Amino acid sequence: MFQQFLVVLGLTAAIYMLLALGFTLIFGIMRVVNFAHGEFVMLGAYAVYVLQDVVGLDYFVALPLAALLVGLAGVLAEILIFRRFTGDELGSMIVALALAVSLKGAVTVIFGVEGPPISRAITGAVEIGGTLLPKDQLFAAAVAVLAVAATHLLMTRSRLGLAMRAVAQAPDVARLQGISPWRTYPAAFAIGCFLAGLAGALTAPLYSIEPHMGDAALMRAFVVVVLGGLGSIPGALIAAFVLGAVDAGMSILFNPTIAALTSFGIVIAVLIARPAGILGRA
Repeated sequence: MFQQFLVVLGLTAAIYMLLALGFTLIFGIMRVVNFAHGEFVMLGAYAVYVLQDVVGLDYFVALPLAALLVGLAGVLAEILIFRRFTGDELGSMIVALALAVSLKGAVTVIFGVEGPPISRAITGAVEIGGTLLPKDQLFAAAVAVLAVAATHLLMTRSRLGLAMRAVAQAPDVARLQGISPWRTYPAAFAIGCFLAGLAGALTAPLYSIEPHMGDAALMRAFVVVVLGGLGSIPGALIAAFVLGAVDAGMSILFNPTIAALTSFGIVIAVLIARPAGILGRA
């Protein structure tokens, strides 16, 4: 049971990290509340389905390509829609909700209400300590962790990451240093949507896909971001691990409903004691 808990914890926490990292990256840099974040997760799931089962690409080729396509869609969304609402949290929230409804409607028209079945490219299990661990779950968790680590290195070691952090902390000072926020915003949105699309593409073979699958993803991302502290990337990662551990343990011991109730109970308790979140600023 302990090995099973570790696998579920690893997969759950890693996916939560991907979801929360993309959401908080966009909010922290642009002050845009992207309530269409879950729909970019859905686009990643449908993109990997089209590339793998319709076009016929290998899953290991379709996976990064699907995430890249969603990242490109994020750039278009930033330029055409969200750029006008940078710094406007209420306005961005409203337009993001409109975008979410539009994307769900478009996917429903194209693919129907029932999600198409997607082939599982990775099958079989690995036996560790007498427990069978699915290979596809291990692969998804490993790729998610690598993506989070790569994003951390990008934000801390690259010129682009340092520029985005400068814009997030003090846009006016960044302009004086020759950093254009209007060049960093599309990059931030692209990375955030890429991570969301990757989360959708990784989980598509594991779970069923349908037009409303983004609702649950958005809820989890938003809960993790609020618990960690709005705009705090380290806080979001800590909150993702905490909620992942709670969900994994409660799901194994009881059921997903109890796990969800316990998670929200912890969120309420933490926010009562610390309204700004774990690492958020008041």
